[in-house]
Amino acid sequence: MSEGHVFVCGDPHGEFGPLIESVHDHRPEAVVLAGDIQARRPLDEELASILPLTQVWWIPGNHDTDSDADYDNLFRSGLADRNLDGRVVTIAGLRIAGLGGIFRGQIWMPPEAPRVESGSDYLAKCGKGNYWRGGLPRRHRSTIFPQTYDALLSQRADVLISHEAPTCHPHGFNAIDTLIEAMGVQRAFHGHHHESTVYPNTGPCRFFGLGACAVATIDGEFLRSVLTCPDQGETGSISG
Repeated sequence: MSEGHVFVCGDPHGEFGPLIESVHDHRPEAVVLAGDIQARRPLDEELASILPLTQVWWIPGNHDTDSDADYDNLFRSGLADRNLDGRVVTIAGLRIAGLGGIFRGQIWMPPEAPRVESGSDYLAKCGKGNYWRGGLPRRHRSTIFPQTYDALLSQRADVLISHEAPTCHPHGFNAIDTLIEAMGVQRAFHGHHHESTVYPNTGPCRFFGLGACAVATIDGEFLRSVLTCPDQGETGSISG
């Protein structure tokens, strides 16, 4: 796989100092945030100092729909069109896929069968009293729907960045493993669990967990100098 100069950032939870520092120091072609961004103001304002230096992409995490502000500062920011969720985009020469959000039992909790397939299916069942801003309830805008997952299954990618973990993590999902295999992914990164981990290599795909605020290269090398997240504690220990 040709190497792209891309960084992947674990759950910032509103703390962008480590990412900003790493971009100024290393000047990657692009960065991808792996969810739970929780920007305190529009994301393009939070990252204004690095936007002239690199492309910024992101997927949502479950906490990005905790409040109206969490949602608006991400999905309605000047970087709204850089949402990778359910997409495969060529970034710095690599085909990078994104799967944001988490599995929720009201919609789909693998290995159980899905309760609904799509957001429109859920809206038809949930009643208009549960609508948010005329559509899907805010919470479920960070839920993995089978329709989004299935659309990725038929595509190919070099890298998958998801919020949920595959089964190399104790709380991971075989559905993520299936997606990785179907897409021919060679490197997979996940957030959500706040652990910087290089998992043992047991097949063609290499797996990496991202600690809160941790920054890793697309080759899975963690930038140890920027692994401390002010509100989340030390994430610098690497296991694997």
